[in-house]
Amino acid sequence: MTHLIRGITEADWPDVVALEAEAYADTGLTEGEAALRSRAFAGTCLVLDLDGRIAGYALALPYPRFRYPDLTRPEKTPHCSSNLHLHDLVVTAPLRRRGLGSRMARHLTDVARTRGFETTSLIAVAGKEPFWRANGYRPHHEARLPAGYGSGAVYMSAQVATVRKAS
Repeated sequence: MTHLIRGITEADWPDVVALEAEAYADTGLTEGEAALRSRAFAGTCLVLDLDGRIAGYALALPYPRFRYPDLTRPEKTPHCSSNLHLHDLVVTAPLRRRGLGSRMARHLTDVARTRGFETTSLIAVAGKEPFWRANGYRPHHEARLPAGYGSGAVYMSAQVATVRKAS
């Protein structure tokens, strides 16, 4: 099986929307196509292409540190920031626990480094804080998050320079 991490294209959106719905069906965190598209920033959104089939995606956009998208509405204007916020990273369920999510996270960090971002941030949801810790992110439990992100959601960040390069 050949896998390729590449930039998202218009043709990928139906698969991205389907993967998002599958991943968050039991959490109430499904946003839908309009909101997902509004969080897609040119050059920082990726798909995991396995032999021509989309098996994962990552959506990231510039966002000031300690701020985050409002899940109740689409983004209206792009932000100018030295922080790249990883809004969502999903790998299809049958392929999880194979290192593909970590590989995508490292690839996105390399993109952030190349584009001059100093930090990356995210909100770990649905018990994923250990995964993100293992990928170089540190929690900021003092950050207050809206209930819409789910109980146990944690704001996390990493310095781009300290996260190891993709292999």
